[in-house]
Amino acid sequence: MIQANVFRLILISLFLSGLYAACKKSSSPTPGNNPGGADTTGSMLDTVYHPVDPPVAATIGFFLDGWKPKTYLAPAQYRDTAAPSGPATATIQVDMNQVITKVSPDVFGNNANTWMGQMVTEPTLLQYITDLSPHIIRAPGGSISDVYFWNQSAAPPPDAPDSLYDSNGHKVAAGYWYGMNTQNWTLSIDHYYQMLQQTHNQGMITVNYAYARYGTGPHPVQTAAHLAADWVRYDHGRTHFWEIGNESNGVWEAGYQIDPSLNQDGQPAIITGQLYAQHVKVFADSMRAAAREIGATIYIGAQLLDAPPASWQTSTDKNWNAGVLTEAGNAVDFFIVHDYFTPYQKNSTAAEIIDSGLSVPARIMGYLNQQFAQYGILPKPIALTEWNIFATGSMQMVSNIAGLQAAIVLGELIKNQFGEASRWDLANGWDNGNDMGLFNMGDEPGAPKWNPRPAFYYMLYFQRYFGDRMVASTVQGSQDIKCYASSFAQGPAAGLVLINTGNTSQTVAVRLNHFAPASRYYWFTFTGGNDNGEFSRKVYINGQGPAGVSGGPATAYNQILPYSATASGGIRVGLPPKSVTFLQIPAR
Repeated sequence: MIQANVFRLILISLFLSGLYAACKKSSSPTPGNNPGGADTTGSMLDTVYHPVDPPVAATIGFFLDGWKPKTYLAPAQYRDTAAPSGPATATIQVDMNQVITKVSPDVFGNNANTWMGQMVTEPTLLQYITDLSPHIIRAPGGSISDVYFWNQSAAPPPDAPDSLYDSNGHKVAAGYWYGMNTQNWTLSIDHYYQMLQQTHNQGMITVNYAYARYGTGPHPVQTAAHLAADWVRYDHGRTHFWEIGNESNGVWEAGYQIDPSLNQDGQPAIITGQLYAQHVKVFADSMRAAAREIGATIYIGAQLLDAPPASWQTSTDKNWNAGVLTEAGNAVDFFIVHDYFTPYQKNSTAAEIIDSGLSVPARIMGYLNQQFAQYGILPKPIALTEWNIFATGSMQMVSNIAGLQAAIVLGELIKNQFGEASRWDLANGWDNGNDMGLFNMGDEPGAPKWNPRPAFYYMLYFQRYFGDRMVASTVQGSQDIKCYASSFAQGPAAGLVLINTGNTSQTVAVRLNHFAPASRYYWFTFTGGNDNGEFSRKVYINGQGPAGVSGGPATAYNQILPYSATASGGIRVGLPPKSVTFLQIPAR
């Protein structure tokens, strides 16, 4: 009996010892999950990487059809760098299994225009666009779309009047543009298509809706819709996304006001949202019939306003969304909005520009969802086909801050589940630094033609080093630190965009849940220069910047080596003031 009890005690002791060892093993820190060098972050179960995708958001929809898993390959060469020492000022927690959304590749889009030249004659520009890989390049360009005849070379059709109304209600020369014009100062439609093919991008085309308003023939709406349908036939399946008109609610836009005495189908002098929507249905029917003829798949978008109209805005603005949604909300495939984030022509500060990037995308999506609910329309994909900043007076548009804000905007667009977005634009005009162009068109003093502005580098690196899924992240310890976290399906790897919006340096510790980091992590840090106050026209990537007065490290951006540190003591990076760091953490 005594021997049996002793035997039982021995078994119990062995069992408890084994249980203690198992518990100790499971609670020991995983390499890379110990940013402070002393604390632990959970059990071995925390390293099980198994992301589950949520349903595709209705506001993304078919824009996700082009999604592909991304692969991250750790670099063979890097600059060995010591991780920052001392206590972290902020801690970032990333849950690699909590997927917010798959990343639509179409949110990285941009805009071409008809005054930037034929493009295909500019190999330097084409290489930049190829590297940038915006996926979507919209044309023919903003308000020009509504005075653009794609199938003409030098003269409009006979039913297009010689003069149109300007924003002050005065008749001025119409100033039409033509898609078959092959002169070197403009962009022909065929060269636009060739540019897309050579840079491996797709188009988004804005058809001339305003012709349905100012056309003087007996059936102007049907005539304009037929012109759009013929463009679909000519396109022959190369373009999937089609917009009907550009900012048609605006007093500055052709077709906002027409001369009723020249109109033959009883249209009013001033456009309304309901009238636009009635015309949209005619356009959509004609364009879809053309697509069926050629066996193409197209998606058609209509315009909405993305914020509640202010008291000073026109009656057209105040009733626009109601008219479009009640009349044609179920007749189109997606909705289009534009936003320029900061107040018009205000000399905005860096803080104001940064704050706009953080707040505007959520505000837009919240308002649109409220409008859908109010008018009983199921949400559809949302395309922000023009965005930038209106800030002027301090060269804000061409500054490093504009690039930092662009990185924030991309993160917020993905988080708020936009389907498509196209920044305005690839090239514009210097205007003493009030230039929205991503590239110098040749008129910026002291800079080579097509020299990229800082925003180019931010957008390029964001797309390269952000994965195919956005995952959940939280920041503790500092309100100045922002994080957009992602995963690469193949690698796998974590890709984080870390942004310090403040004026002091920070040390950030990163903790990854459900992920076992490899022995090394890598990063690129973007900072501005000391020129032009808080709006430096320069960007430095890991200390490498421009040789001239503006831009970044020119063509050397493909050769810059990442910083790298070992993950044995945790994952920590230093973030300079007003900087963006693109951090990559491969899996073990």
